[in-house]
Amino acid sequence: MRGLRLLASWVLALFLIFMFLQATVHPLPNPPEGMVKLFDRPGENIVFQTMATKTGMDWLEPTGRVLIAIAELLACLFLLIPYSRRFGAVLSFFILAGALTAHLMPDVLGRVQRNYNLHKDSLADPQLALSLLYYDSLLHDPAALQFLIDSVGSDRV
Repeated sequence: MRGLRLLASWVLALFLIFMFLQATVHPLPNPPEGMVKLFDRPGENIVFQTMATKTGMDWLEPTGRVLIAIAELLACLFLLIPYSRRFGAVLSFFILAGALTAHLMPDVLGRVQRNYNLHKDSLADPQLALSLLYYDSLLHDPAALQFLIDSVGSDRV
């Protein structure tokens, strides 16, 4: 049992290391411009530039992008060393939780809804999925709060 657990921890650690390295320093063959965190010029990374534009937090591109890339590289290092693997796992969790949160931002709902409208036979309705969740109203921005209420309804906020 101990051997299986050790094998599983190595497999997960190597998968996370591969995933983080692909996103930061060693991209897949011929990546599109704006997809590699440490090699993109300021304002060129599609993901972080979009988040900076949509949220008004200009520090996300390039400062936030570089900080996330450094955190990903540190997570790789900690995951590779067996005695620090737990810390690497916790750091990886927070990095991935941040990525998940960024992908669940309400302003991507339009894109997700468009994809659903094009492929209704193979995708679930995003409006239905959002209507099943409850949302925190601590947004510090009245416009963002109104957008959230308009998107999911006041009974879910």
